[in-house]
Amino acid sequence: MALDFSLQRTTMAKTAKEKEGDMIAVIGIGNRQYTVQEGTTIDIDKLPQKEGEKVKIEEVLALKKADGKVVVGKSSIKGASVEATVDSIFKGKKVIVFKKKRRKGYRVKNGARKTHSRITINTIKVKAKA
Repeated sequence: MALDFSLQRTTMAKTAKEKEGDMIAVIGIGNRQYTVQEGTTIDIDKLPQKEGEKVKIEEVLALKKADGKVVVGKSSIKGASVEATVDSIFKGKKVIVFKKKRRKGYRVKNGARKTHSRITINTIKVKAKA
């Protein structure tokens, strides 16, 4: 099974273009996985940190080092971490929840807006063994 480390633009992530020689990491945050490198800005589910605070993410699932070597962890790579800064906290798009029971006259319409955090990746750190 080959790992694809190309940075893909998704609806919830604004990624920088991959530069030659930069380290790329696959991190796990809240049951989701993101491909990041230094300088990447991504939108994730809300974190408990406030705007301007630093976040240390230790769940690094895979790494592509500057020399091209790929390291895959068993669940996560020991000694690897990603440091990021919370740029902003905002609400996402409104999701409409509509319930209806036919022939009963029962209709309920609700809406919900999920809160997100926008983080910028500062550094990707790896201990010597990884």
